[in-house]
Amino acid sequence: MDAREKAYQWVDEHRDDMINLWKDMVTIDSGIGVKEGGMAMGDLCAGILEKLGFSIRRVSYEKCGDTIIAERGDMTKPFVLLMGHMDTVFFKGEPERRPFTIKDGKAYGPGVLDMKGGVAILLSALQALEAAGVSDFPVKVILDADEEPAHCFSNAPEVIQKEAAGAKCAFNFETGFTDGSLVVQRKGCWRFFVEVYGRGCHVGNDPENGRSAILEMAHKIIEIEKLTDFSKEYNVNVGTIEGGTVANAAPAYCKVECDFRYTHPEDLPVLRQKVADVCAKTYVPDTTTKVSDNVGFAVMPRLEGNMALLAVAQEVAEESGFPRPEARLCGGGSDAAYTTAAGVPTLCAVGVEGARNHTVEEWADVESLFRRAKQMAGILLKVREKETIC
Repeated sequence: MDAREKAYQWVDEHRDDMINLWKDMVTIDSGIGVKEGGMAMGDLCAGILEKLGFSIRRVSYEKCGDTIIAERGDMTKPFVLLMGHMDTVFFKGEPERRPFTIKDGKAYGPGVLDMKGGVAILLSALQALEAAGVSDFPVKVILDADEEPAHCFSNAPEVIQKEAAGAKCAFNFETGFTDGSLVVQRKGCWRFFVEVYGRGCHVGNDPENGRSAILEMAHKIIEIEKLTDFSKEYNVNVGTIEGGTVANAAPAYCKVECDFRYTHPEDLPVLRQKVADVCAKTYVPDTTTKVSDNVGFAVMPRLEGNMALLAVAQEVAEESGFPRPEARLCGGGSDAAYTTAAGVPTLCAVGVEGARNHTVEEWADVESLFRRAKQMAGILLKVREKETIC
C-alpha cells in the first residue's frame, strides 16, 4: 500500500472523528467581534497542529482572536502554505440558536461551510499524511480570526503576504462549490461609504428651508447603481442606507454603504473616479457629499502557477476517481489575494462543498468533507516532490 492509499484509508477509518472535529468547530461561537470564540478556535487548531509536530507562533490583536502561524520542517526551503479563517459572518449567540446538525447528507450550522468545514479538511489532510508516514516536507499553516469583516480588527493581510514569502504554492480552504470547481481567480472588493449632509426643518411650519439629504442620496444611489457593467466584469451594490429622524422633519443626514466588485486591478482607480464624479454632482441645492473608504479585498489574479496547481488537482481527481475540478472565477474576495500578491501560486476554495453561505440556510455536503480531505492529501503528495510549481 503506497502513501496515498494509506492516507485515504486513514480518512475512511476516521470519518466519525472528522465529523466530531467539524461539530466542535461549529459549536464554538467565533462570529464577528467574538474574540473569545476566535481564541478558542485558535487553541483547538494549534493543539492539533502541535501534536503533528508543528511549532506555533501567534499574532495577537485587541478585538479578535490570534492569527495562528504553524510551521514544520525547514522553512528556508520552498514550503507549502495552507491557510484559512476561523471566524464566521454571524454575530454572537448564533451557534446556540442553530447548532450543528446533519440531515439527509447535509450539515447545517453557522460557518459549517464558510469555512469551518475547510479548516477541518486542512487539519484532517495533515493527520492523514502523518498516519501514512509522510511529514518530510516543509509546511506552514496560517489561520486568522477576522476574515469575514475583511480584517477590520487586524493586519492579517500584511501578515499573510509577509509569511507567504518563500512558499512554492498555497491552498486556501475557503468555501467549495457543489460542481467541484476550484477557484483560480477572484474579483477584488472595494467597499465605501457615501454621506450626504443637508439641512433639517419642520416640514409643516418651514418646508421651504429644508434640504433633504435622503432625496439627494436617492439620486446618487440610482447613478451609482448604473455604474455596473457586466461586460467589463464589475458590479456595484448599494447595500445599506440610514438617515432621517421622523417623518415630519426634513432629513439632514443620509449614509449608504456600497460594495464594488472588479476583476482587474487597473479597474479600481477608474471606478473610484466614476464614483467621485457621481458624488460631485448636486441635485438638491445646498447639500454636500462625502465619500470614504471602508474595508475590502484585493484581486486574486489568475497566475500561471494557479493553473498549474489546478492541473495537479485534476490529475489527483482522475487517478482517484473523484469528479474532475474545473477552473472558476469567483466574485467573492478571500485571503488568496494576499498570497498571489506575494507571487505564490494559489488554489482557493478547496474546502467542503455546499451553498448558501452567509445565510441561515447555509449547508455543506457531508461526503465532500471526506473526499476533499483525500484529494488534498493526494495533491500535497504530488507538490511535495516539486521544487517549483511552474
